[in-house]
Amino acid sequence: MDLKEKLISSFLAFENNIDVEHPVHDIRSAAIKTFENKGFPSKKDEAWKYTSLNGLQKIDFSIFPKEVGTLEYKDVKKYFLHEIDTYKIVFVDGVYSSFLSETTHDGVDVCLMSAALTKPQYKAIIDVYFNKIAAKEESLTTLNTAFSKEGAFIYIPKNKVAKKPIEILHFSTGNEAALLLQPRSLIIAEDNAELQIIERHQSLTANEVFTNSVTEVFAAKDANVDYYKVQNDLATASLIDNTYINQKDNSVVKVHTFSFGGKLTRNNLNFYQNGERIDSTMKGVTIIGEKQHVDHHTLVHHIEPNCESHQDYKGIYGEKATGVFNGKIIVDKIAQKTNAFQQNNNILISDKATINTKPQLEIFADDVKCSHGCTIGQLDEEALFYLQSRGIPKKEARALLMYAFANNVLASVRIPELKTRINKLIANKLGVRLGFDL
Repeated sequence: MDLKEKLISSFLAFENNIDVEHPVHDIRSAAIKTFENKGFPSKKDEAWKYTSLNGLQKIDFSIFPKEVGTLEYKDVKKYFLHEIDTYKIVFVDGVYSSFLSETTHDGVDVCLMSAALTKPQYKAIIDVYFNKIAAKEESLTTLNTAFSKEGAFIYIPKNKVAKKPIEILHFSTGNEAALLLQPRSLIIAEDNAELQIIERHQSLTANEVFTNSVTEVFAAKDANVDYYKVQNDLATASLIDNTYINQKDNSVVKVHTFSFGGKLTRNNLNFYQNGERIDSTMKGVTIIGEKQHVDHHTLVHHIEPNCESHQDYKGIYGEKATGVFNGKIIVDKIAQKTNAFQQNNNILISDKATINTKPQLEIFADDVKCSHGCTIGQLDEEALFYLQSRGIPKKEARALLMYAFANNVLASVRIPELKTRINKLIANKLGVRLGFDL
């Protein structure tokens, strides 16, 4: 039985364990039929031309963990942003860990998707927001929708500010030889609401883990959402991250993605601007080596006039690593006065490393400012020689140049403690101690 067949048969068991009168029962049933028709994406699909899932489909993943692992805080403390106080929503092998979490209902809701899907007080919210912007025809998104049960549920009402940053952490313990996880999250910031989110997926052993994640984010009028994704997993972990963001008038949403680890990582980041004077920002730093593969697919759909979007992705690829960047900007005819910027810059530090980059613009309005570009190159030999002539060893000089290359992305990180942590991760990836305070 291949993975697709196993998933379809497992859905029947999953469905038998839930109430068929459940509010999202029909949504799940329609989603599994779509996945059954489409199956896993392949390289024949233009959007997956440079990323193959064939290897993952050959692994015998457990769909539901037979036994949930237990973790002590001291064993996973380093993965938390423990330097500051945060709300925490923690899952271990896909199951909520109340011991490691700190949730709240004090003016805002920072809790569980399972609670939002089943408790009557959340029904009105679920009816309005759940599965409204997630793609209905994208196979991996529909697969997640079919098994949607657990994840983070964050609801910030009008004029409220989350008092602390919110950490969403997914741990896999290795109790299963190979485990498939499908977290589903819903994040809602109502009018003039504000929040910060830090998300991380982390395997703790060398056992295979495949995470197929879907997150829907709704930013209402004047809302401000600051979202950070830290991807530094083990070499046996694969992640497909599908994030869908809907923005209304005057809202600001910023997503920073830091990709340093994992075997295969695919980030599908989709922004839909349904209002005026919207600001959307996507920034990312990728530093990988060995045979790692990171694929960034971004979409910004400018639907209304007088909006902005900014994309800036930096990639550093060594050894036999492969990078993919496919950024698409669509400007509708009515979306006049749009200002859209997209840039992807890459450095190959190995002759065997590969980058495939494809910036795209589809512009149907005539009064816009839109630009895109990409570069692929190596370190500046003259700059390297200059640093060495000032007494800096070659290894450290290379690291300083690479750090400077990525630094403008780090400059926009608004949580100082997270910025420090990312700096240290970059230094570790570069294999040096940088000669300044991190």
